[in-house]
Amino acid sequence: MTTLIFVVCAYLIGSVSFAVLMSKAFGLADPRSYGSGNPGATNVLRSGKKAAAALTLLGDAAKGWLAVFLAIRFAPHDEQGALIVALVALAVFLGHVFPVFLKFKGGKGVATALGVLLALNVWMGLFVLFAWLVMAVVFRYSSLAALVASVVAPIFAMLIHLRPELVLATAAMSLLLFWRHKGNIQNLLTGKESKIGGKKAESQSA
Repeated sequence: MTTLIFVVCAYLIGSVSFAVLMSKAFGLADPRSYGSGNPGATNVLRSGKKAAAALTLLGDAAKGWLAVFLAIRFAPHDEQGALIVALVALAVFLGHVFPVFLKFKGGKGVATALGVLLALNVWMGLFVLFAWLVMAVVFRYSSLAALVASVVAPIFAMLIHLRPELVLATAAMSLLLFWRHKGNIQNLLTGKESKIGGKKAESQSA
């Protein structure tokens, strides 16, 4: 029962869409109605409101961090607790990707995954963020940066010897991120992917 409570609460936290909330707060159109149609920070940026996009990014990352932090803080400090933390990490991520409040059509989960990683291990989170930033600055493709960061995350988790449950949770998020970016991968291969700051309606950026 304890595990179920933690997982359900994490999923509900993840289901809160800051892209939609910030768009309403700034008087913007619903982010699902333009650009990639993805309720995430990159798509909100296409509205031209950098503040709204930044707050979306921070909010989505914060909810991932909060859910895992609470699990680490209040779950039993034993093997069951480690499993709870791993399940919470996945649940809050899945909540963002398949939010109950948005009819299960959510964002791609990059910022939320970063928040999860920062809570699991701050150095892992910072290293993955650094990898994302380098790729984003050099190539200006949010999706490519996310894909590279997705590869880096489970490798770093293994290198720092995180518990097996947490390594598996990190790897599972990475696989889901790749799946969520399948359209972006196709666009990258065909040269159709829009760059950060672009406003193409047909783009599928993260």
